Amino acid sequence: MLGFVRPLHHYVPEYVIYAMIGIIFGLINFTMLIPLLQVLFDPPEATTVTVLPEFSFTISYFTDLFTYYFEKFATENGKIYALGFVCIVIASSTLIANMGRYLSVRVMVRLRMNILERIRNRLYERITSQSLSFFNQRRKGDLLSVMTNDVSEVEYTIANSIQVLLRDPFIILFTFFALFYISVKLTLFTLVFFPISGFLVAYISKQLRKKGYYSQEMLGKLLNISEESLGGVRIIKGFTAETYMQRKFGEVTRAFTKLSKAIYNQREMASPVSEALGVILVVVLVMVGGYMILMPEDNQGLTAEQFITYLGLYFTILQPAKNISNAFTSMQRGIVAGERIFALLDEPNVIEDKTDAQAVSSFDSNITYDHLSFKYDQQYVLENIDLRIAKGTMVALVGKSGAGKSTMADLLPRFYDATEGRLTIDGKDVRDLKLKDLRQLMGIVSQEAILFNDTVFSNIAFGQQEADREKVIEAAKIANAHEFITQLENGYDTYIGDRGSKLSGGQRQRLTIARAIFKNPPILILDEATSALDTESEKLVQEALDKLMQNRTTIVIAHRLSTIQHAHEIIVMDKGRIVERGKHDALLAANGIYKKLVEMQEFK
Repeated sequence: MLGFVRPLHHYVPEYVIYAMIGIIFGLINFTMLIPLLQVLFDPPEATTVTVLPEFSFTISYFTDLFTYYFEKFATENGKIYALGFVCIVIASSTLIANMGRYLSVRVMVRLRMNILERIRNRLYERITSQSLSFFNQRRKGDLLSVMTNDVSEVEYTIANSIQVLLRDPFIILFTFFALFYISVKLTLFTLVFFPISGFLVAYISKQLRKKGYYSQEMLGKLLNISEESLGGVRIIKGFTAETYMQRKFGEVTRAFTKLSKAIYNQREMASPVSEALGVILVVVLVMVGGYMILMPEDNQGLTAEQFITYLGLYFTILQPAKNISNAFTSMQRGIVAGERIFALLDEPNVIEDKTDAQAVSSFDSNITYDHLSFKYDQQYVLENIDLRIAKGTMVALVGKSGAGKSTMADLLPRFYDATEGRLTIDGKDVRDLKLKDLRQLMGIVSQEAILFNDTVFSNIAFGQQEADREKVIEAAKIANAHEFITQLENGYDTYIGDRGSKLSGGQRQRLTIARAIFKNPPILILDEATSALDTESEKLVQEALDKLMQNRTTIVIAHRLSTIQHAHEIIVMDKGRIVERGKHDALLAANGIYKKLVEMQEFK
């Protein structure tokens, strides 16, 4: 996690300075108890340092120096003024200590937010740069769970724990120095109890980590079902499957609740265990310390004032020790979340630029599928495809569902890479070209009109930082979209809702065509762009597509005859192979698969 913070040297010194101010001045408050108690309970003549001590860089020197001036002040001015002096010192040190703690917390907030911002950005960058095969193998709910819940879990567990583990050990360490200074024997006695508490907390933490992984998995399932239900609510209602989905969701939530109860119960056990051990230890301390005070003949060297101060200091250890034990137990879920996050970040991207990838800015000659085969999950989807598409021509891919048409189109922008053979543009293998340059050559219009919850303008100019408004309007006019856009509430600045929910199917599709026109690519991929539309919408969309295809190289995955009858070449596919090819009339005359598809109107 700390690897996400650069530069660390900016945070650590600043935090250490503020934390040390808070710790040191916090300890001063308790060391002031000794002179305060002496003022209240000791006789006036009870002085311990009557001569100004010689300088040495030791705790004894500073203690004796303060005691000398304090006792001198008390003797000359009386107990009431001495009491007021001590109270002012305690109030001042408390103010400085709390200011130091506050400033150290501000540093940790910056550190924590920096970590989380970089994790979120890296996750989004990594996920959006992955190939389509990555998304085919993962549930959307799991990815959303990692990006939201796991990152939040890291914030509330690991990031908070970092703050505790960077601060509280110093508090304990400095306090133990003070305790050793007051009484070595008593402090050594207390150290025996710490391994017992540490063992119990470690056991609880180990159990939590096991259950934490399954809990995060369950949360991913919950998100997945929720996302599917929201996206498919029309189907759920149409098939009266509300009860079925509610039961399915309820089973997952029941399992998640049961597991969460066990985790929370074990997590909360760490706090009372450590607190109970602390109280027991304080009771034992009172007994042992009381014995040392009440048995002066043993010459233990511990006064009542020192013992009360010792107890006060020891109580300051209990809360940091409790915080550390809680941090270790709560961190387990954060560690599980962190493992899921880093597993995603470490996932290799199978589609990446080569180190010597070539830049490309134009399409000049042809696209060639050269003895190309592709398999997915050990099963061939395409086998031995040979196809040459000349610049400026329209090629249609037809066939039954599962014939491999969409896969052929997906190989061109390198959504996938060929398993065998080559796919070239102007004689250059697409795997040797820069990915961004390659995809800049292409515009894609798919069957599903994929739009974003933004303005009409931003959807047409998608991916452009500063788009020319006139060019956006021109693209909309060519796509037969300008008229309905101007009738919207705010025209081109109208927000169209989630996935364009405020628009009709035909309007959404015309916006995707306008988006492709605005990009102005030399190569077009039309994946069943009119198959989901009614007759009137299809006519408008087809007119827009005809304008879009002018002077461009077009690959059409066809569903309806009207889309492809004027294609320069029609490729008929079956089970991943090219079985027929030619123009519309010639294929009809051949009386083969194509003719049967035409008669059934089964273009997929």
